[in-house]
Amino acid sequence: MSTSHNPLFPIFLKANQLNILIVGAGNVGAEKLFFLLKSSPDAKVTVVSDEISEEVKTIAAEYPQVNIYQKSFHADDLLSVDIVIAATNNRATNVAIRSTAKEKGILVNVADTPDLCDFYLGGIVTKGDLKIAISTNGQSPTFAKRFRQVLEETLPDSIPEMLVNLRAIRDQLKGDFGSKVKKLNELTAVLTDKL
Repeated sequence: MSTSHNPLFPIFLKANQLNILIVGAGNVGAEKLFFLLKSSPDAKVTVVSDEISEEVKTIAAEYPQVNIYQKSFHADDLLSVDIVIAATNNRATNVAIRSTAKEKGILVNVADTPDLCDFYLGGIVTKGDLKIAISTNGQSPTFAKRFRQVLEETLPDSIPEMLVNLRAIRDQLKGDFGSKVKKLNELTAVLTDKL
């Protein structure tokens, strides 16, 4: 049994307020683009690649804020970029992209290379405003994918309405912060017991 711990700190980024660059537009680039836009449909994404797959073109066609450039990566592509996903099928190219991005202080995910990543793109479950991120610390993306599927099937479809109702209740509660938290804890205990 391993005694290691997962040092990752999960955060939820407002992808519509960031400039995201994906370098590579093959199968891996398409997968990264698809799941990014599935979770954050308003994400501002630029895709740069020597070759653009039909899958990437099809995905991007539905999102007017996604820009595609069929060309080789150049350091100038990093101007005004907040996050980079290196998804080419060439490890040396991915390492070079990472190196250039790190020199500029940009966070990088190198597809399928956990030791070169500043962050991982984990499995994400979305039910209305509820969003759950799943990470295996790079150990098994397949497990994260399967666990995401289990949660999507298990969590009730009524969660979005439940969250709206809880917000309305929270907005009407009187008293200090502590008493509001206590009342909301009581209410959510009843709700989560049903899950």
